[in-house]
Amino acid sequence: MTMTSTDADPIRLAERLIAAPSITPATGEVFAVLEAMLKPLGFTVDRFVTGEAPDGPVENLLAWRTTGPGPHFAFAGHLDVVPPGNGWTSDPFTPQTRGDLLFGRGAVDMKGAIAAYVAALHDLPDDLPGTISLIITGDEEGAAVYGTLALMDRMAAHGLRPDLCLVGEPTSSRRLGDVIKIGRRGSVNMWINVAGTQGHVAYPHLADNPIPRLVRILSAIDAIVLDEGNEWFQASNIEITDLDVGNPTTNVIPASAQARISIRFNNEHGGAELVERITALAAREGGTVEARISGEPFLTEPGMLSDLVAGAIREVTGVEAELSTTGGTSDARFLSRLCPVVEFGLNNATMHKLDEAVALADLRDLAKIYRLVTQRALQG
Repeated sequence: MTMTSTDADPIRLAERLIAAPSITPATGEVFAVLEAMLKPLGFTVDRFVTGEAPDGPVENLLAWRTTGPGPHFAFAGHLDVVPPGNGWTSDPFTPQTRGDLLFGRGAVDMKGAIAAYVAALHDLPDDLPGTISLIITGDEEGAAVYGTLALMDRMAAHGLRPDLCLVGEPTSSRRLGDVIKIGRRGSVNMWINVAGTQGHVAYPHLADNPIPRLVRILSAIDAIVLDEGNEWFQASNIEITDLDVGNPTTNVIPASAQARISIRFNNEHGGAELVERITALAAREGGTVEARISGEPFLTEPGMLSDLVAGAIREVTGVEAELSTTGGTSDARFLSRLCPVVEFGLNNATMHKLDEAVALADLRDLAKIYRLVTQRALQG
């Protein structure tokens, strides 16, 4: 197929992806658009749908191209987006350029980065040996149950295992290139339930009020100091995120009381250990705990990969990148099981907001950075 300048323009590519609505969990058109971008570049594309409601179905795309013996460099990301909400200046799924900005849901998080990477592929030397892969999910903004983990299984089935991986999350804070994420804290949510006996408030001896016991549990949890942080991670924190009794009347002692907590924890802890600790604490007051560990912490020690990305950023933008582990979780927490992984992408100021927008110049520069990173990773 004959290539045109439009095929290699990250702005035009981003517009095509934005114009395919893909609220999480995503399937369908947006993956067809990306597949159409990759096949003319010689990639084998494996698209598959997995999972059921409420967290599915989810579509994923695994693409790879091998041009001879050599390293395997992977780019990972997601095509699903959060719901746009009401109040946009223009339709969120009709990309629009106003001034030096491209507006649309996913422009920053993270269709813009995927477009920049595809554009970067057009400029790579034809004789560059090794394997390039794209690991793209439709399930990052949601439950992340049927996305990257399923892609990792698919990679194993195809005999693919990257040596290095770059996740295109929007890590930049004030200007493109100022932050590279080399790790993330883990995340666990817990639901605490205390059962009692319903009764009339005038006859408390005939009832068992669960609220005071839940309050004591939450007070003990709130007093916990997990750690003070370390060289690469901020301190772990526990937050009480919900408290519910469901009692619509004033004269009834409720039969149960529930609360939810969320813990973001650094690499001094493991998810199972924290669940065990909170479960034991709740049990002293007759409470039970259900938990969901969203991810364990990971850290890619500063070295070859972060140096490679930082060097490309410096060359294109002149910016000295800061290595960081702040922020929420990402799918890098899964991919870190396979190989060293870091995250780098666009400015995150408007992600998940109304009128999400990316600077046109940033898209062009990001494509240049991604090209340098990929080329040098394959050259070893």
